[in-house]
Amino acid sequence: MKKKLCLFTILFFGFSTAFAQNSWELKRNENGIEVYTRNASTGNLKELRVLCKLDATRDELISTLQDIANYSQWVFSNKKSVILKTLSPQKIIYYTQSHLPWPIKDRDLIVELDINSTPDVLNIEAKSLPDYLPQDSNYIRVPYSLATWHVTQTPDNKLKVDYTFSVDPGGSIPAWLVNATLAVGPYNSFVKLRELLRVKYKRNNLAN
Repeated sequence: MKKKLCLFTILFFGFSTAFAQNSWELKRNENGIEVYTRNASTGNLKELRVLCKLDATRDELISTLQDIANYSQWVFSNKKSVILKTLSPQKIIYYTQSHLPWPIKDRDLIVELDINSTPDVLNIEAKSLPDYLPQDSNYIRVPYSLATWHVTQTPDNKLKVDYTFSVDPGGSIPAWLVNATLAVGPYNSFVKLRELLRVKYKRNNLAN
């Protein structure tokens, strides 16, 4: 009986510890934008999650995400983004460059953007394709990046966004520095995205 109790205790608390390590921790809650981080299942880098609402329609969000050339209007640290290939109306491969503060070298990234819309939910995935193009010596190629969007409509006609993001920026940036600044970029990006969509939403409503 004691052995069974001991085994149960080990299993229970071991599971509880693992669950706690992988649970989301709120890091920032401002302007209706909640930013969470958690330890990844492997490695030392954290994963990120953003929860917020957007004044926009699905079509307005989709068109903004597919407007690759204008990412610098809202994507944090974006220098340049260009479409490399349109695989379908829902799937695009694009190239993007990010400016980072000195002495960290700028990064570049190739992304496959895949949009899947159903009547109930809009699912979006943006995953890195690091070997799609030869590397540019002026940039460090991001070896891994994955962003997912789970978007639903709220009763008050807003878009409820559940966004997750994980990245390995490559190069020699210490993990502690990546983790310490992980929430900055996505928070600022969503602030600008929300304002951009709000302007579009008002303009489209006035036009109707």
